Amino acid sequence: MTTSIWKKDTSIEKLNQRNENTLVSFLKMEVTELGDDYLIVSMPVNNTTHQPLGLLHGGASAALAETVGSIASNIAVDDNHFCVGMEINANHIKAVRNGTVYGKASPIHIGKTSHVWDIRITNSRDELICISRLTMAVRKK
Repeated sequence: MTTSIWKKDTSIEKLNQRNENTLVSFLKMEVTELGDDYLIVSMPVNNTTHQPLGLLHGGASAALAETVGSIASNIAVDDNHFCVGMEINANHIKAVRNGTVYGKASPIHIGKTSHVWDIRITNSRDELICISRLTMAVRKK
């Protein structure tokens, strides 16, 4: 039995409502799954997320990675703390022209002052599109 890493009582619906009127909603990202120790956010691959050659823009992949890791980090701390991004990297593995991609954040380290997340972006066939690592700073409110 896995113990949940989440410190905040939340739901997929609440997380999606919180992202209204932000870059997240503009890019049509949506929280789709909240496990005991992971979070998944989807994003369509279309003209909004393409680069000029018609492929998924690397910056869109980085935005998806930062989004899923940031959401995860902020629900993995108590109500007296919040988290902000410190560093992100992304390795683009496979090109995508259309469909939906899914960013899955899993913790590498959850500490008192920082979190490190492994984010794997896959397509609907579960092929690896991008791998990213996100470091978040934990701050007191």
